[in-house]
Amino acid sequence: MAHSLSAKKRVRQNIKARARNRYRKELIKNQVKAFNTALTGGDMKKAAAELSKTASRLDKVAAKGTIHKNTAARKRSRLARRLNAIVAAGGKVATTGKGSRAAKAT
Repeated sequence: MAHSLSAKKRVRQNIKARARNRYRKELIKNQVKAFNTALTGGDMKKAAAELSKTASRLDKVAAKGTIHKNTAARKRSRLARRLNAIVAAGGKVATTGKGSRAAKAT
């Protein structure tokens, strides 16, 4: 338990920062889910729009320091790669597997 005033204040600040970071990460997760739903639904225009929203959200969260900028860039790149692979394959979505390999076109 913190004893000094400054240590007590740091505890309060850490609780608030943790809540903010958890909220921001949850926004990213929800946005990625929306992108994946659009992608598996076969609507490439909607998926492209969701990718744009997701990339924007990733960049904003990275700018605030919640996630590292390279982490945001990596996630953005992987999502774009999935969309491009499906568009190149004519919109066929493979749903088996895990991770970034799940949406590779057959």
